[in-house]
Amino acid sequence: MITIYTDGACSGNPGKGGWGIVILEKDNEPVYLNGGDDNTTNNRMELAAAINALSYFNDTKEIKLITDSKYVKDGIQSWILNWKKNGWKTAAKKPVKNKDLWIDLDELILKHRITWEWVKGHAGNTHNEKADYLARRYIEDI
Repeated sequence: MITIYTDGACSGNPGKGGWGIVILEKDNEPVYLNGGDDNTTNNRMELAAAINALSYFNDTKEIKLITDSKYVKDGIQSWILNWKKNGWKTAAKKPVKNKDLWIDLDELILKHRITWEWVKGHAGNTHNEKADYLARRYIEDI
């Protein structure tokens, strides 16, 4: 099993944003990835982190993906089925925000066997803090 921690950050919302990823695979050194965008939102960066983490692997993997974003976890585990059934509309009949990224994430989850886990952000979890650091470092490096 591969364990992945993801996080997104934004300076302003919208504003400069970054995403960070920590990939932990048995017997391998941790892999640290980050990236971002000049004009984005925090939720887009949270989604981008999950998308980039899953895109990192070419073949099917068993993955535990840990995020501090209830938006990502609840969206992919609970909300997306109804969004798709309702033509990408929310329960309030409004267009789903970040539809493009939700579609990308939905396609990627078919490739892997994923267990989703939520962790409280900024609560001292070493790998979550590192993912946050990587996301924020991207914002500062732009």
